[in-house]
Amino acid sequence: MTLTFRRPTLDDMPAILEMVHASDIAATGEPDFTLDEVREELTGPNTDMTRDSWLALDESGRIVGWAYPRNPTGKARDFAEVYVWPGAGEPAQRPLLSLLMGRMTERAAALGHQVYEVRAAAIPTEKAWIDVLSEAGFLFLKQHARMQMSLDGVAPVPPEPPAGVTVRPVREEDLPSVHAVIEEAFQDSDHPALAYPDWREQFGAETGIDLAEWFVAEVDGVPAGALQSGGTGGSEDNDEGWVKNLGVLRPYRRRGVGEALLRHAFAAYAAKGRAKAGLGVDLANPTDAASLYLKVGLEPLYRANVYRTTVRLRLG
Repeated sequence: MTLTFRRPTLDDMPAILEMVHASDIAATGEPDFTLDEVREELTGPNTDMTRDSWLALDESGRIVGWAYPRNPTGKARDFAEVYVWPGAGEPAQRPLLSLLMGRMTERAAALGHQVYEVRAAAIPTEKAWIDVLSEAGFLFLKQHARMQMSLDGVAPVPPEPPAGVTVRPVREEDLPSVHAVIEEAFQDSDHPALAYPDWREQFGAETGIDLAEWFVAEVDGVPAGALQSGGTGGSEDNDEGWVKNLGVLRPYRRRGVGEALLRHAFAAYAAKGRAKAGLGVDLANPTDAASLYLKVGLEPLYRANVYRTTVRLRLG
């Protein structure tokens, strides 16, 4: 098959989404991307689609591959994403990754990093893609799990939290403390730190954000935990509430704060008629967050391997 490569435009979004859905269904059994998310990846912070993204096209001009980076924080870590049409698009994996990795050194320089970590993900059954990553120098790091639960039977009014714990929706004036809680709670994990102005800009650019689905937990009037929702997961029909970040400060862990936050989020999603709740979890998280998620009824849909490599700028 003869492939050609070009930059994407916003007019390509429907065709990109069709290809991504085909890729998702082949890998995990269901689509996990929306049109709004395609736009966000093409136009997100520290991303210029005219320099950072590529499409692969077959002889007929059909889009069979898409590669793009993701580094909304501007820190010394990027994520290389490559989607291809199942079967027909696999020959595009290697050249798309090569194009993307060739750009990483330039991105590192532009963001002011001499040493730049690049990560990528693969479903364990995606053997061809894993081989491509290995050949490019990526090494296995850890696993993530995509989890989900049905909201059937979940009441729109949450249960009472444990004694001494108060949970309420986030107000605009709470945002600085919510950010502080999330950043402090994730200090002992692999979460890249993000300054408050950058954090506001990042979630402000996302679609489907509703502060009524964000919650803060207080213990004796002190912020102890926070839950940040992210609109919907990959659901085009808006039927999944998405827990983007859940953090509980170390002194308040093992006291039911995290579960109370989740129960309030699930009730809020159910009140809006959502059918499911979902989230992603780092299985290497030292807080063992996955155990809490299993306890409240979430189950893994699939697992994804995370791989990493490093690029370095040449001095002189």
